[in-house]
Amino acid sequence: MSALLSCSGVTRELCDPEPFTLVDDVSFEISAGEMVAILGPSGCGKSSLLYLIGLLDRPTRGYLQMMGKPTERMSDAERTRLRLEQIGFVFQFHFLLPELTALANVTLPMRRLGLRRPQEIDAHARQLLEKLGVGDVADRRPDRLSGGQRQRVAIARALANDPAIVLGDEPTGNLDSGNTQRVIDEFRRLAHEEGRAVICVTHDASVAAAADRRVQMLDGRIVP
Repeated sequence: MSALLSCSGVTRELCDPEPFTLVDDVSFEISAGEMVAILGPSGCGKSSLLYLIGLLDRPTRGYLQMMGKPTERMSDAERTRLRLEQIGFVFQFHFLLPELTALANVTLPMRRLGLRRPQEIDAHARQLLEKLGVGDVADRRPDRLSGGQRQRVAIARALANDPAIVLGDEPTGNLDSGNTQRVIDEFRRLAHEEGRAVICVTHDASVAAAADRRVQMLDGRIVP
């Protein structure tokens, strides 16, 4: 397995108003075909690390390489493009746009990237929804979907641009046990059958148990 993402000494500090370290000297690699769970108590830096990995924030110090590309000197535009092309996000709250249908929500990343023709965009979005078992709700808005359906639509949206890396921030936090298992099964499939790197920040023991590797954090650091 090849490393899709590599962190070396990644640190994120704030000064607001006193100095505070969110992520402290973190080094690790994530490989293609691997599902990794990041664990730890609330406030330990898990989500802060995920936002650094997802290029939503910049480290104060250290190096982060993605797809063989160093990211520390990239412009904001270059980081945005790499994030749009190679990273899919699934959050605890689905963040679907309420005024759009499930289908339209899934098409948004593809329209923003601009590499597919309109008819290809719609066809691919429908294919993703079908694969995730929600093809029959493509024309419904989020308020007419169950919690499990919304989260599967959110996963379809995360996969719209065929990312190499899928990031989950408590992706099962609002789901019952049945829908939690569906999300776990899909994440394992994405890693093991499609060769993506799947990284989940979670408090959910079932998600952690399903991961190929568990990374424990405490006070901003990775601990044994």
